Amino acid sequence: MLLNTLRPKIIAVVPAAGIGSRMKSNVPKQYIKIQNCTILEYALRTLLLHPNIDLIIVALNKKDIYFKQLKISSNLKIISVVGGEERIYSVLSGLSFQTNADWVIIHDAVRPFLSYKDLDNLISMIENNPVGAILARPVSDTIKYSNLTQKKVLYTLNRNNLWHALTPQLFQINLLKSCLKKIIKDKINITDESSALEYCGYKPLIVLGNEKNIKITWPEDIILAKFYLNNFNMH
Repeated sequence: MLLNTLRPKIIAVVPAAGIGSRMKSNVPKQYIKIQNCTILEYALRTLLLHPNIDLIIVALNKKDIYFKQLKISSNLKIISVVGGEERIYSVLSGLSFQTNADWVIIHDAVRPFLSYKDLDNLISMIENNPVGAILARPVSDTIKYSNLTQKKVLYTLNRNNLWHALTPQLFQINLLKSCLKKIIKDKINITDESSALEYCGYKPLIVLGNEKNIKITWPEDIILAKFYLNNFNMH
């Protein structure tokens, strides 16, 4: 009981305000169904399973008509807020709702196959770590740097120190807030929350993530997702 009382308070924020234009679907990609569940529902399930996550905040598009139709939306551990036009504003919207949490987990709404083990490993990084940590995978492909206008290879990057950033990403909540606000003030474009901390001089830890923690972006990703669900116990 004492350990539970003293444990840091953790919340999760799931930015889900995107419309998924690259998917070419009639619904935002987080609401595409695979085996009778939406991608968003799969993304939320593992977060719901972990006893150390006290609250999950889903940031929605202001015109969202789908979330309230999901059974999972009535879970007492989940609330929704209105997100922003860009991811950074959706995350800040989620963070502004909760002020007494110590740590926040940010997870993509379109990553349906987060493993409980990976989530648990990430949360264990809180001990003796004042900054935060991210799930990531080492780059296995050969990476080329090109000229975008002429589509010519300029050089090959050394992949030995390169990683694919995944989510969840875990940060001390007040530190993340201040770094995101600095990013906005300086008009810097970022694609994940770790980049905000890096810009401000902090160095999050890397936690090796499972290769099945894919991000649903393109139509062909749905085929891979169906394969995983049909052949592996994903949750």
